[in-house]
Amino acid sequence: MANLPPREQQIIRVHSALIHRVVSACHDPNQTPGLEEILRASEANGWQALVSATRQILAGRRDPGLLEGLDEEDRVVVSAILRGLEDASTLPEPGMAGDPTAAAPGLAAMVHAAGRGDSGALQLIAGIAEQMSRVGGDMTRLAAIIRPLVNGERDPDILCKDMGPQGRSLVVSILDELGRLRPQ
Repeated sequence: MANLPPREQQIIRVHSALIHRVVSACHDPNQTPGLEEILRASEANGWQALVSATRQILAGRRDPGLLEGLDEEDRVVVSAILRGLEDASTLPEPGMAGDPTAAAPGLAAMVHAAGRGDSGALQLIAGIAEQMSRVGGDMTRLAAIIRPLVNGERDPDILCKDMGPQGRSLVVSILDELGRLRPQ
């Protein structure tokens, strides 16, 4: 993943659980029913294009034509799935989204841009929050504080309420990054 642009790396980190589930289900169709529940929920939340491409992959399609018509985030996720099917060593580490040193700069940049009115960043961070909310634990709590972060909340005591040490570390790292992005 190191040879991918930082934005793509961030997208892959956030969607690492889904990428792994799809690749696993392609290798073991017995895992498809559990994945199908996630796909239905994703589809209901506006991820129709990604779900359509994912279902085509599950049905055996592997050609680059799957990427046509997808937005940037969906294209990155589908490409990561296809690479993972070809070479498992390209798969992201499961749970990478919780690594503060890796996730904080990208998340902070998206929060900062969304807070300044960038509608594309707002859509991307909303999609990322949707994915994080499905992970559980601190990632679900982090998803819940995305809106307050975009709206300018910077109090770590408020933002880190009910989070474990790893979640707190991630939030503090995001706040540090946001502090660096603030105009002087």
